[in-house]
Amino acid sequence: MDRPRAGIRVLTEDMHPGQLRVGEAAAAARIAAAFPELAGLPVSALATPGTVNALFRIGATHVARFPLQPTAHAEIAAEVAALEEFAAVAPFPAPVPLGVVDGDAAYPSAWSVQTWIQGRTAAEALPDADPGPLPGLADDLAHLIGALRRASLRGRSFDGRGRGGDLRVHEEWMTECFARSEHLLDVAAARSLWARLSRIPHPGVEVLSHRDLIPPNLVLSEDGRLDGVLDGGSFGPADPSLDLVIAWHLLGLDDRRRLRAALGSDDREWRRGGAWALQQAMGLGWYYERTNPVMAALGLRTMGRLLEDPDLVG
Repeated sequence: MDRPRAGIRVLTEDMHPGQLRVGEAAAAARIAAAFPELAGLPVSALATPGTVNALFRIGATHVARFPLQPTAHAEIAAEVAALEEFAAVAPFPAPVPLGVVDGDAAYPSAWSVQTWIQGRTAAEALPDADPGPLPGLADDLAHLIGALRRASLRGRSFDGRGRGGDLRVHEEWMTECFARSEHLLDVAAARSLWARLSRIPHPGVEVLSHRDLIPPNLVLSEDGRLDGVLDGGSFGPADPSLDLVIAWHLLGLDDRRRLRAALGSDDREWRRGGAWALQQAMGLGWYYERTNPVMAALGLRTMGRLLEDPDLVG
């Protein structure tokens, strides 16, 4: 059964300075004008833990994504192209774009519509710090990551945006995260772990990567297997370790080791994956503490796994 996706209603929570807002009626009018084939279908705002877009379900088969901050048409078009490539490469269902629409004075951002993937996300289905054994899901994740790694780069390289390049360029951000997180976790232990893991050099090779493989972007079947992958708009070249972040975001120790063995990750690759997970998780707890409790809790759970992982801290 297709259930509503849980989380916070991002349309009424300001997570970012200058955050844009759009209501259901305005979204429905824009959707009907830009996509006549969707006119007349019910449009409903979705409660999600997403931090980039406000989502509106359109009937049973589509969803509109309205950025929470002004975003140029060219940037959304690039995300759409990446999403199309991801959907063609991924061995699991992924959204397919329908189109990109320019913003206007009332809503100064381009926005897009794509197909809907039914099911519950891992953030909903597995919200606890210890979700229990998930060997089948670990196998599915290995299948997904392996398929992405085997896809052709077509001469491309990391674009320098966000995570996926040199870990050391994130030192300033991590310093701020440590300073703001004293009340949330053992910052001394986190600093020490980051100091060790961030020294591991880039492998000098890149692969195609989802680049945001976190629980809200994974759709699970009723029996806990991977049934879809969302948010492939950042799909592109990156450090092969980057998609390993999902190991600490979602899996227990035994399943992390199962994923590692299936991918054949050596110690350097695995520990760099831990570094990327730490870099991402450290920013979630304090930044979203008051505005997005789902993402804040995800960051703190991940930090707990990282700081207790004998394969990283031993």
